[in-house]
Amino acid sequence: MLNRITERVWIYPFEEERDRPNLGYIRGDRWSVAVDAGHSADHVRDFYGALEAAGLPFPRLTVLTHWHWDHTFGMGAVHGLSVANGKTNQYLADFRGRLADEGTGFFFGMDESIRREYADGKPVIVTLADLVFSGELLLDAGNCPIRLFQAEAPHTSDSTLIEAPGERVLFLGDATSGVFPEWTMDLERAEKLSETMRRVDPEICVHGHLPPLSAEDVIGIMMEGE
Repeated sequence: MLNRITERVWIYPFEEERDRPNLGYIRGDRWSVAVDAGHSADHVRDFYGALEAAGLPFPRLTVLTHWHWDHTFGMGAVHGLSVANGKTNQYLADFRGRLADEGTGFFFGMDESIRREYADGKPVIVTLADLVFSGELLLDAGNCPIRLFQAEAPHTSDSTLIEAPGERVLFLGDATSGVFPEWTMDLERAEKLSETMRRVDPEICVHGHLPPLSAEDVIGIMMEGE
């Protein structure tokens, strides 16, 4: 079920068992944008089922926050086009190459949540983004500006943040988390991300695996190393 958090923004909530992250949805007057592409094609289908139940159109564009599988491996099933920064697309290409060379064993061995998502022999499909940007990309979905911008962050080196300034919402992906699988936190990068978030000054921050929170609450969790 979708959760509406502002006039134009909804989230399809995260699920811990299969490590499915929040998927975002931003509705403009002319077209809509999804934030992240989900853990698998099944995750995308569940998301789209919730959109249909809410009477909302499928997104014309899906934007990626970073390359990790739970946010991207459903990309082959998304409606419309997808966009990522160049580094994210390169990470996806590299991982797709490794899967081709080594098979899926190493991937399934990374975490139990992955094995749950891909139970019953579901295929692992890695798709590259249709559109690639560098630095910053400004969109207007119809009286609804959306800003995509790369940011230094402790979780990965390819973080993209997505701001809906008219809604005062900032999508973080997992940017404020430590590095998988030990979840070690680079405090210097965490400080830089904190500064970025305070400059943006959102009312609501959407982390990939947390309920919507204020910026200061998310910064507090990050600085505690969680």
